[in-house]
Amino acid sequence: MNDTNLPETPQDGAPAGCPMSRAGLGEHLPSRNNAVGQGRMTMANGSPVYNNQDSMTAGPRGPVALQDAWLLEKHAHFNREVIPERRMHAKGSGAWGTFTVTRAIPELTRAAIFSAEGNQCELFMRFSTVAGERGAADAERDIRGFAMRFFTSEGNWDVVGNNTPVFFFRDGKKFIDLNHAVKRDPRTNLRSPNTNWDFWTSLPESLLQVTITMSDRGIPLSYRYMHGFSSHAYSFINAEGVRTWVKFHFRSQQGLANLTDQEAATVIAEDRESNQRDLYESIEKGQYPRWTMYVQTMTVEQAEALTDFNPFDLTKMWPKADFPFQEVGVLELNRNPDNYFQDVEQAGFTPQNIVPGIGYSPDRMLQARLFSYGDAQRYRLGVNHHQIPVNSPRGVACPHGFHRDGAMRVDGNAGSQNAYEPNSYGNWQDSRELSEPVQAGGDVAMYDFREDDHNYYTQPGMLWRAMTPEQQLVLCENTARAMGDSTLQIKHRHIFNCYHADPDYGRGVAQALGIDIDSVDLDGATADSYELWLARNRANAELDVPTSPAAPASAANLGPAGRDTNVADPTTLTDPMNDPYVL
Repeated sequence: MNDTNLPETPQDGAPAGCPMSRAGLGEHLPSRNNAVGQGRMTMANGSPVYNNQDSMTAGPRGPVALQDAWLLEKHAHFNREVIPERRMHAKGSGAWGTFTVTRAIPELTRAAIFSAEGNQCELFMRFSTVAGERGAADAERDIRGFAMRFFTSEGNWDVVGNNTPVFFFRDGKKFIDLNHAVKRDPRTNLRSPNTNWDFWTSLPESLLQVTITMSDRGIPLSYRYMHGFSSHAYSFINAEGVRTWVKFHFRSQQGLANLTDQEAATVIAEDRESNQRDLYESIEKGQYPRWTMYVQTMTVEQAEALTDFNPFDLTKMWPKADFPFQEVGVLELNRNPDNYFQDVEQAGFTPQNIVPGIGYSPDRMLQARLFSYGDAQRYRLGVNHHQIPVNSPRGVACPHGFHRDGAMRVDGNAGSQNAYEPNSYGNWQDSRELSEPVQAGGDVAMYDFREDDHNYYTQPGMLWRAMTPEQQLVLCENTARAMGDSTLQIKHRHIFNCYHADPDYGRGVAQALGIDIDSVDLDGATADSYELWLARNRANAELDVPTSPAAPASAANLGPAGRDTNVADPTTLTDPMNDPYVL
């Protein structure tokens, strides 16, 4: 392929008053694509296309002949050009880069990549919105996917995280319910605030994630200006077989910058691909985005001694005062894909992809994702999707995969090697010396996690109190707008949850919704069992009536920029110890 020649004068960039001008990229790159291939057009079998303009017909004005092979092949392939859309994280952007270790940690992990300072491997990252379809706008209020693949010498290591450190719930059985709640209504085919908020408010453990999503950080300016988190706990295992629990954090060296609701409406009206454009153009202009990787670690003994929360609960953060951040590396994106579909759309991540020295944890959500993500890729891309270059173990010198056959097998299919083990010839040897240490277990049952950990409100209250008064006001205003026409029962339920995190939080949301706080039933025991939780959700059934969407009075006179709470220097929020939203 020839390199695209750029014109001397780029097209106009984001106007000075446009919210995206804060990204600092200047004028947009031209939209022209004059990259060309070599030679004449050919069919799939390599033979020349005789005529790409006229179908074969019986006479100049007669019917089309079925033997026009190029007409049939062209339509048949077009009908299959779109592979199944990801059910979640459908709209995304990606790029290639490098990961460099800045601090060796052999005392924590035997993973070869972390064995020496300066070790480096190839990297691919994909960012995404979560709820929207592929045609959704980039600047919608939503959490963002933050997926990384490290092509290490020992295999592909995937960290499939988000731009938030927690999630809405902690059991994988609820993931499908979330999807159904945030996607389109089966009758109207419209997004339903009532459905969305009915689900969220019915899970008190979701309050921390909801608070983050509705806060001034709910709409990142671009993918470059947001942090990433593994969210889940994983394992580090060192050469002596000692396990340490670990969480991974990726702090943007560009800093943190966000859009207000009002700015996002402006951006969406002008450019629905604002984040894709920003990432692509920053790399083309040599402004390579970078993230610093940190780890939080917790010994097995520390985890067993914890009594105030479950360390494997995805709805909780590990307090940074107790489990400090340790810098271990830097991620840099420095190459755009030559073909978006090949690399970004066909990238198939799964947290099942780990390497020696890195293991899993008992996190219920992680345990479910170990199966569901890989299985989604087998459905979406095919059983041999690991042969696609972006999914192949590019860092491994001599991969020796056991799988055979299946649709679209194109890598030699292991040649004439025998395909069974044990055998008499020493083929397909396993690596038992890399086995993980034993994890403690217990009697198998479907345990009610609400009996084990019902501390839903402590961390949301801490986050509320970490905000400035203006950030608190923005949170309440955003919440009120997002709840739309949700029923009075749902709005009261959310006020109840917020009030129990902090009374001022509950009062602020009630005021933004235009609801008298004295009319809300704020009594009731914490749902420490399934029965109490069910009763709490069914309370106030007489309030199951639609409401008018709220227009917070405090926001009535805001200008087109909304209530901007961005810090003057985004990089001051890179260091996690200086970030008040990191508890």
